[in-house]
Amino acid sequence: MTSRLPRPRLRRLAAAVALAATAATLSACGSEDASAGSEGATVIKLVDPGNAGLLAYAKKTGVLEEKLEAADARVEWGGSYGSFTATIDAVRSGDVTVLEGAISPAIGYLSTSDDLKIFAVADRTKNPKAPVNDGLVVPKDSKVTSIDQLVGKKIAVNKGGRGEYLLELALDQAGIDPSEVEKVYLNPVQAAGAFQSGKVDAWWAIVRGYPTAVAAGAKTIVASTEVDDNDLTILAARKELVDENPEALKIIVDTLAELRKEGNAEPEKFQNVFTDSGPTATEGAALARDTEVDRYANPFRPVEDADLQTIQTVADYFSTHGFISKPVQASDAAVQLGS
Repeated sequence: MTSRLPRPRLRRLAAAVALAATAATLSACGSEDASAGSEGATVIKLVDPGNAGLLAYAKKTGVLEEKLEAADARVEWGGSYGSFTATIDAVRSGDVTVLEGAISPAIGYLSTSDDLKIFAVADRTKNPKAPVNDGLVVPKDSKVTSIDQLVGKKIAVNKGGRGEYLLELALDQAGIDPSEVEKVYLNPVQAAGAFQSGKVDAWWAIVRGYPTAVAAGAKTIVASTEVDDNDLTILAARKELVDENPEALKIIVDTLAELRKEGNAEPEKFQNVFTDSGPTATEGAALARDTEVDRYANPFRPVEDADLQTIQTVADYFSTHGFISKPVQASDAAVQLGS
């Protein structure tokens, strides 16, 4: 025989079921709305900035995410890479959609792909007090003291990037035909290993590779400041991002320019952003050097007409010297966000 609940209890049970159903419906609608908002926003995919610099500070404070809301955009932080050229595969796959680098490696990339656009540039500092960022180095026990003594020697360099560009310029200035040295094409991480193991005689070190090598005793044969180059620091984005949300890119430029001014005035707060201990932290001479780099670095600005001319100069040099298989036009390589 089926038992029956008293009427008051039945009414309470029915009310509870109805309330739960309503809550579930509202929750589902809320989830759908949140999901739709998230999916509708433009996603800016950036490399992991590590423990220092403008992007590290932006990641910690959330300032970039906050400002990008005005353009219905958000940030996703991805993996860590040693340089622009080391990030190429991630750029091709779309895992990275905005990255920092230089004109030189961007031209190397754009000679084989048309899915990237330079949208902002920054002048490289000419202040004599600023630390040197790149250079041709030899091991501390090497007898080489000048670039002409590297004729017939192996020099590690990143193909079609800033390292190869600066090495070629240095050889030109010394009157040495590039064919008289053996270029060993390696990315910065591979080159560091080959240099340390003695598999190459010299290395045009870039990014973190140069100060690390010098700190370990490597001797500088030619510093980047001794080479008359036209390179600029750049920000580049995948073309679909430029087409989809140029306003978000403008916000990135403006935000990083504001942070650069802060970095010039208070460079200390852009060092060891997340932690001042452990493998990602810097200290001593390395910390002092990085602090000075931020003190003298120049801010980003949207690409201007004069910058297009500079980009074309670098592209023409790459084409003339056979770094790339086909010419690159500045008008295709860059975009002026204000136009």
